[in-house]
Amino acid sequence: MIHEVDAAIRRLLEGEALQDTGVEISFDAPTREWSSKRNSPTVNVFLYDVREDVSRRDVIFQEVRDDNGLVIERRRPPRRFHLRYLITTWTQRTEDEHRLLSALLAGLAKHETIPDELLEGTLADQTVGTLINVALPAQEARGIAEVWTALGGEMRAALDLDVIAPLDTNRPIDIAPAVTAPPRLDVTGPDGIRETQDGRMPETASGQKAVEDAVGSDA
Repeated sequence: MIHEVDAAIRRLLEGEALQDTGVEISFDAPTREWSSKRNSPTVNVFLYDVREDVSRRDVIFQEVRDDNGLVIERRRPPRRFHLRYLITTWTQRTEDEHRLLSALLAGLAKHETIPDELLEGTLADQTVGTLINVALPAQEARGIAEVWTALGGEMRAALDLDVIAPLDTNRPIDIAPAVTAPPRLDVTGPDGIRETQDGRMPETASGQKAVEDAVGSDA
């Protein structure tokens, strides 16, 4: 799922802000070693945190039906995960970096979900959308300063992109087979076990007496 989110983000950025600019997109960690080898304008999209959104966990099973409308399978609903990215721009001038960062912010802020046509694989098969939020206030997750410290670099202007993506666990629930035979009634009487099909009661006198004996105490 994560690699599919990466691919969708690349398409979204290329279509909204980087089309025909020649700016590269990198998903590598923006360490000092990485930045020292960079020799062209680059947008870095670094995944630094993955957490489940437990507030969005559904408990209602999804039903799969055949052509006749019969339930043939029940599936657990997808679980949703926050994928948080640190987006930074790298050029020779700070002014260009800020201009590029502004274009990225404007392009991402247009969307509440990643457009369906940009999704592929398991994300495209989901019935729930892949949500995106950009530059939200910091919450309990790791702060940007902490991320830069872990990377061993100096802080710079950045966008915090939060993607909430569904993950299908592929865990079907076993269900009882569909009832395809008519109901059957077994009655125990003086003559032994008498069986009828389609829920119809025996028409013989002995059969009628067996039914009366079976239910007489409840009458």
